[in-house]
Amino acid sequence: MKKFFDDFKRDIKFKSAGPGKKLTEETSTKPEVVQSSSSAKHNRHAPSEGAQRAGAAALARIEQQHKPKVHTSQDAIRSQVKRELEAEAAALAEKEKTATVEGSKVPVKEPSLLSVSGVYFTCPLTGATLTKSEREVHIKEAILMRFEEDEVEASVMMIHTFNKDREKVKAAVEIISKYVENICKNPTEEKYRKIKLSNKVFQEKVKSVEGSREFLQALGFTSMMLPMEGQEDKEEFLVLQEQSPDALELMKERRDRLQRGEPVRAQLDRQPQAFGPSPNAQRFELPPEFYNLTAEELKKEQQQRSDLVEKNAMLRTKAMREKEEQRERRKYNYTLLRVRLPDGNLLQGTFYAWDRLPVLFSFIRESLVDGWQPFELIAPGGQKLQESEDVALAECNLVPAALLTFAWDAAVQADIAAAGGKCPTLLKPELLENIRTLS
Repeated sequence: MKKFFDDFKRDIKFKSAGPGKKLTEETSTKPEVVQSSSSAKHNRHAPSEGAQRAGAAALARIEQQHKPKVHTSQDAIRSQVKRELEAEAAALAEKEKTATVEGSKVPVKEPSLLSVSGVYFTCPLTGATLTKSEREVHIKEAILMRFEEDEVEASVMMIHTFNKDREKVKAAVEIISKYVENICKNPTEEKYRKIKLSNKVFQEKVKSVEGSREFLQALGFTSMMLPMEGQEDKEEFLVLQEQSPDALELMKERRDRLQRGEPVRAQLDRQPQAFGPSPNAQRFELPPEFYNLTAEELKKEQQQRSDLVEKNAMLRTKAMREKEEQRERRKYNYTLLRVRLPDGNLLQGTFYAWDRLPVLFSFIRESLVDGWQPFELIAPGGQKLQESEDVALAECNLVPAALLTFAWDAAVQADIAAAGGKCPTLLKPELLENIRTLS
């Protein structure tokens, strides 16, 4: 396990990017990925000085073995990092074991034959590109690193990201907000500035939510062992010293940040890619990540569907067929879409199967030189897709892959042509610079 921690620390690659900043490096085949220890590559760039310091800080957290009875915020960070990395190590080991078993039964396509190398995500905190299996641990590590910069921001992120039960998070936020409200209304009353950790409400509603104690400590609460009337042993409390009016206003502002908090989620990297005109535009070979089924289950499903399609077409009613189609669409997590442009070039991107049509239209507009102009998309079968329709891609039968046809609005194009303002190129230069041949 120590080796795993060392490898993980070495493989963490932070970029000096703020939330939402895009990666600046590209490759000709797939995005640069923050690798796990089992797949680290030897040709990556050396980490920056800042990244080395961040990695060293992470390792220091992990290697700290002895904990004092009264925890501090930094102790919680060390403990959390260690728990998360140990859990991820076990999960990755189990995943690799399962993949080995499945791979022995089902032939795996050559990576060079795939239409896209995989499904990737971008960390909004670091800008790193991640695989599906890497994203959760990487984001948690990035959040924990934030404690060195802003304890309030990090603890808010921790509460809203580390806890999956949204109702539990809501209850904890409400109780913590009540603590702050009582203190601000009664700043001189000591009882409102003391939280008994053995209190039933605190134990059940607050302590069980990761990050809640860190947030209280970021507000200024400190751990103290205090005597209890009628008891020999002292009990642990979180205690806040009396606050100035300005400090109380700051507490309210931090409470508001907690209430507005949202989970930090890795963003799907759509991997926009341009291809030249090709007769293979409708040919798709997808990696396993696109499916909710294992490779063996998928192969079995395809064989059964092929054997029964003619028979079922005769026996099923329209309602039955629609129900079956909906069930089929739920088997896909993602979809790979290509758009054939008027000049013959192709634009490709990866989407969630439940992304809505406006997301697809926005992706195309961001890829065009003149994205402001109205256009329409024609799906397989001749169906016209409308940008104003709030419909999922799966509901339009655009999963797990589809080729769409792009067409400018004829009336607008006529006006532009009459004015002599037709643009010679469609796609933005950065896409055309990396245009590839679709094999």
